[in-house]
Amino acid sequence: MKKVITLGLALSTVFIAHAQVVQRKLQRVEKMAQLPQPYHIIDYRELAHKFDETVYDFNAKDKHWPLIWMDSSRKNVDQVVAGIYTAIGDVRQGPAHNKGMFHESLATMGAVLGATLVGIDKSAQQHNYVSMLKNYFNSGTGWNIMMNNTCPEVALLGGGYGRDWWYDVYPNVLFYAIYDLYPNEPGFTDIARTIAERFYAADSILNGNYNWSFFDYGKMKPMKNDICIQPDAAAGHAWVLYSAWKKFGDKRYLQGAQRAMKALQAQPANPTYEVLMPFGAYLAARMYAETGQHFDTDKMLRWSFDGTPKCREGWGVLVGKWNGFDISGIVGSTVDRGGYGFLMNTYDAAWPLVPMVRYDASSANAIGRWMLNAANAARFFYPQYIPAEHQTLPDLAEVTKGVIAYEGIIKNPSYEAYRHLKAPVAQGDGPLWVQDQNPPESQFSVYGSGHVGIFGSIIDTTDVQGILRLNLLATDFFRDNAFPSYLYYNPHTAARKVSVIIPEGQKADLYNTVTRRFIARNVSGKSKISIPARSSAVIVICPAGGKQVIRKGQLLVNDTVVDYGVSSNSRNK
Repeated sequence: MKKVITLGLALSTVFIAHAQVVQRKLQRVEKMAQLPQPYHIIDYRELAHKFDETVYDFNAKDKHWPLIWMDSSRKNVDQVVAGIYTAIGDVRQGPAHNKGMFHESLATMGAVLGATLVGIDKSAQQHNYVSMLKNYFNSGTGWNIMMNNTCPEVALLGGGYGRDWWYDVYPNVLFYAIYDLYPNEPGFTDIARTIAERFYAADSILNGNYNWSFFDYGKMKPMKNDICIQPDAAAGHAWVLYSAWKKFGDKRYLQGAQRAMKALQAQPANPTYEVLMPFGAYLAARMYAETGQHFDTDKMLRWSFDGTPKCREGWGVLVGKWNGFDISGIVGSTVDRGGYGFLMNTYDAAWPLVPMVRYDASSANAIGRWMLNAANAARFFYPQYIPAEHQTLPDLAEVTKGVIAYEGIIKNPSYEAYRHLKAPVAQGDGPLWVQDQNPPESQFSVYGSGHVGIFGSIIDTTDVQGILRLNLLATDFFRDNAFPSYLYYNPHTAARKVSVIIPEGQKADLYNTVTRRFIARNVSGKSKISIPARSSAVIVICPAGGKQVIRKGQLLVNDTVVDYGVSSNSRNK
C-alpha cells in the first residue's frame, strides 16, 4: 500500500501549539555542501560484512596476510585470544613479534562492535571473539578496567597506560557498547560492574577537576606528564557511568555521570582531544530528555565540530572542497598540513551524534547535513573509491582486498616522496610509527576499517538521490524501548517525496518529531512523505492505532516514548 502524505497534514493529528522544532545552526556544518560532489554513497553495510569475512580469515593468502593471529600469552584471563593488526604489515605485530602480545583493543573491539552492528554474531563464529575481549580487562595491572592492550609489556608500542587518557577511557566505552549487544556473555556483567565502580571512584577523586593528562586507575590518582591535559575524558566517564545507571539502576552511577558532565561543561575553552567530545554532546541531549538535567548541548556540539581546541590544535570536523572533491564531514585536524581527517574518528563520531537526534530534534538538520557529507567523503579513504593520482600507494592497493582503507585523507602529504600529489591525498601514518621498518603498506589502516559497521548500521540510501535514511536506534545503547526511528534530510532546493518503509506485515502511524505531528495513519508497505527543501524529518514508526498519552512533556504510544519534547499543554485533535 502506498500513500502520499505532506508533512504536517493528516486525518488524525497530534497538534501542539508552536510545534515546529526550531533548528540549531552549527557554523561548520553551514559551510558544508548541501549535496556534496562528486556524489556517491557506498554500501557501508556490505563493506562491513566483507571486512569481517576477509579479515577474520586465518587462511588468507597474500603478502602481509592473514591480518589475524592467535595470542597464547593468556594475559588476565586463561584463554587464547585473537589479535588483529593495527595496520597492514606493522612489524611490531603478528605471532612472530613481541610474543604475539601486541594487538590493540581499538582494533579487536572495534571489529567486533562493527560486525555485530550489521547483524554478525561474533560469539558464534570459528571462535568466540566476544569472550576473547575479556583479556583486555587489566586485572593483572590492578587497573581493573578495559585497556588498549592486554598487558603493559607492550603498552609503549601503542597508546594508554598513562600515555594518553583517551586510550584508557575509550576501550571501556567500546566494551560497554559490546556488552549491551551481548548482555549474556559470561563474565561481562562482572567486568561492567567493576568498570563502573572504578570510574565512579575516579570521578569522586577528581571531584570536578578533569584537568589532567591521565588518571592512574591502579593507584587511583590523577597524573600529569608531557602530554597536555585531556578534560574531555569526562565525556567518556559520563557515558560509561550513565550506561551503567541505565543497566544496573544504581543512582550513584547517575550522580557520577552528572558530576562528570558538569566538569566538562565548566571548561572555559574547547577541551576536545580525540574521540570523546561527541559523547558529551549526545549525553547532554539524552540526560535532559530522560532526567531533566540541563547541560549545554549547543556548546558541546560546537566543541565537537569547530576545530577550536588549543591543546589538540584544530581537532574537529573538516570542511572544504579540494580540487573539486568535497571532503567536508570527515573528522580530524582542521589545521595539520591544511587538514588531515581520519577514518576511525569519522566513523566513531556518528555513533553518538546520530542517535542524539532522538532526544533533541533541534539538531536534525545539522546532523543530517553533516552525515550526508561524511557518508559521501568517507569513501575516499578506500583506494578503490579515490582516483589513483590522489593516493600514495595505488600500485599496492590490491593488498587491501577491497576492505582496508588508508588511515587518513590529507590536504598536503606528510611524506616528501608524495608532495607532488594534489589534494585530497589518501595516506597513513604507519611508516612513521617505526621509522625505516614499517613497510609502505602500513599506511592502510586495519583498526580504522574495522569500525565500518558503525556507518553500516546507520546509513541507508532511499529512492531519492541525496536523501539518506539514518537509523537513530542502531548505536543508541542502553536505551529504553523505542519504535523504529529514522532521520531524513533533504538537501535539495525544492521539496522531495521519499518512501518510508514500514516493517513487513505491519501497519503503522508515522510521527515526525520535527513537526511534532502524526503525518500518516494506518499505513503499510511504503508510505511517501514530502520533506521541505533543505529540511529534515525524524520519523518514528508507531504501531497503528496505539494508545497515546502525554506525560511529563513526553508523547508516549503504548507506553513507549515517541517524542521527548512535547509540551504539557499539548492536545489531541
